[in-house]
Amino acid sequence: MFLELVKLSLETFRTHKMRSFLTTLGIIIGVMTVIAIVSLIQGMNAEVEKQISSLGSNTIFVQKINWGMGRIDWDEVSKRPNLEMEDAEAIARLPAVKEVAPQRSRSVSKITYRGNKVTDVDLEGSTPSLSDVGNYQVETGRFITSDDSLRKHSVCVVGGYIVDNLFPTENPMGKRLIVEGKSFTIVGVLARKGSFLGQSQDNTIIIPITTFEKEFAPGRGFGELAYSITIQVMPDRHVPVEQAIDQIRELMRRRHGLPYNKPDDFGVNTQETLRDIYRNITRVAYIVMVAVAAISLLVGGIGIMNIMLVAVAERTREIGLRKALGATNQLVLWQFLLESVLLSLVGGAIGLALGLGIAKLVEIVGHLHAAAPIWVILVGIGFSASVGIFFGIYPASRAARLNPIEALRYE
Repeated sequence: MFLELVKLSLETFRTHKMRSFLTTLGIIIGVMTVIAIVSLIQGMNAEVEKQISSLGSNTIFVQKINWGMGRIDWDEVSKRPNLEMEDAEAIARLPAVKEVAPQRSRSVSKITYRGNKVTDVDLEGSTPSLSDVGNYQVETGRFITSDDSLRKHSVCVVGGYIVDNLFPTENPMGKRLIVEGKSFTIVGVLARKGSFLGQSQDNTIIIPITTFEKEFAPGRGFGELAYSITIQVMPDRHVPVEQAIDQIRELMRRRHGLPYNKPDDFGVNTQETLRDIYRNITRVAYIVMVAVAAISLLVGGIGIMNIMLVAVAERTREIGLRKALGATNQLVLWQFLLESVLLSLVGGAIGLALGLGIAKLVEIVGHLHAAAPIWVILVGIGFSASVGIFFGIYPASRAARLNPIEALRYE
């Protein structure tokens, strides 16, 4: 019996192809929007999580500024005390802390080597512990050592982007780079970490922090703010990150002489902070997606209800004849409800295919990763079926309630 109802529904669609397509257009647009946006966001979520994890597992960043959304009050930040090496040494003695890596940084506009060049290079001054705390792996050569820091050696470790652009056909080991008039010998090449939020993590040069402080003075304005030490902290493996943060915050407040009623004059940032920022950004996309999908599905559902009401009016004599031959009200209701659901599912299937296609096209053209987990597909199908049931109940119940005698007399 069910197969017979399906055949009748499909025959109705075949008879009114254009009308059926136009009816499902709202469903197609709604499901297509949901699938395309969710697929792209899911792909971006996986990529961003991978990039955040590349910063180091549970790493805590003690800095002069706080990460977050919104405007930064640079006047207030400029009045904060700079973090110093003594702060890093004090944090390293905390019971919850396993290792720290103090770090100074500056941006270098251009570095050249035999006609090749790289721009916007991230120059980092740090200690050997940055290898563990910052999750840096050495591909060739070695990382900076304690002896390099102690003797202020002019050595550096470079990222893969530097190698690809300055030494495309030769071994970089032992070569000398001129960075703002200072000469550094390459002793190691870092394993590639990829990009983070669109910015390459491999366009970097790492030198001993003592050499950095010797050779490079703080700039003015933002450069002076950036010169303040960033202290990367690796908590002990058996200590919760929150406990380590509490110990760091209490220590820094004591060192800065802050009373209980004064806010922090430093920032304690974590990977979770970056995740919160990213969630706030993608939340807007989700809201837009839900709004567009809801409007499209509502329009599509109303279209399905209207067309089913027209179908009931057009097939009134048919309904009367079927009832006269013994069809029950329930059977008639199921026939029209099934037609409504199938119509909605067809629109959902087309929208699903188009949404996945758009997500794949954006991935190819825009180099954005797209992912469509099974739950996304099930949500698209579920939405389609729900719309068909919700908006098909009234026309189906109206058809089921028709009086067979009056239906047979209908002109």
